[in-house]
Amino acid sequence: MNYFAHGRRFLEDPCFLAGTSIPDWMNVVDRKARLRSKQAAPFVDHEDPQLAAVAAGVVQHHHDDDWFHRTRAFVELNLQLLTEIRQLLLDDTTMRPRFLAHILVELLLDAALIEEDPPLLDQYYEVMDSMDGQLVQDAFNRMSSRPVSKLSKFIGLFSAERFLYDYTDDGKLLRRLNQVMRRVKLSLLPDETCDLLKTVRPLVRDRKEDLLTADPS
Repeated sequence: MNYFAHGRRFLEDPCFLAGTSIPDWMNVVDRKARLRSKQAAPFVDHEDPQLAAVAAGVVQHHHDDDWFHRTRAFVELNLQLLTEIRQLLLDDTTMRPRFLAHILVELLLDAALIEEDPPLLDQYYEVMDSMDGQLVQDAFNRMSSRPVSKLSKFIGLFSAERFLYDYTDDGKLLRRLNQVMRRVKLSLLPDETCDLLKTVRPLVRDRKEDLLTADPS
C-alpha cells in the first residue's frame, strides 16, 4: 500500500495518520532508521495518547502491508504489470522492471482511490497541514533505536509538495516515478512509459476492491 490507501480511513486522528505514514517517510528520511511493529507495539498502550496513537498507526501500516502483499490480486497484478514493463524496457536485466511493477500497483491503487473521492484527498492534506511534525519526530525517537533529526522538516515538505495529486495524470506520475528511480539509483524511465501507464492503469482500477480485501486465511 501507499500513503493514501494506508491513511484515508484515519483522517480523524492526525497522530494515527502520521504513524501509518512513518514507515514510508523513513524510506526517504533515513532508510536505516526503519520502525518495525515490534518496536512500536510496546507503546500502543502508552499513557501519552499522542505517542500511543503514532505507535498504533505504525503497527497498522505493517499489518496492512502484510495482508496486502499476500493478496491474490496484488500477486497477479504484479505479474501482469511486469509483462507489460518488460515489453517497454527490452533487455533490461536489472531489478528495475520488478521494482517498477511493485510500486506501480501501489501508486495506481492510490490513484484509483483518489479518482473515486477527490475531496477525501483534500481532507487528507488538510490533516497533514495541521500535523505537529516535531511531536511526530519526538514520538518516533521514543520508539526507535536510531534517532532522527530531519523527520519533522520532511513532514512539512511532504504536505507542501502534495504529490499524491499527480498520481491521476500519466505525465505527472512519470515525473514522480523518475524521482523515485533517481533516489534508489536506478535508470530513469523513458517518455514511452506514459503509454504503459495508460495501459496498466485500468488493470489496477478494475481490481481495486480485490486489492483492499484481505484473502481468507
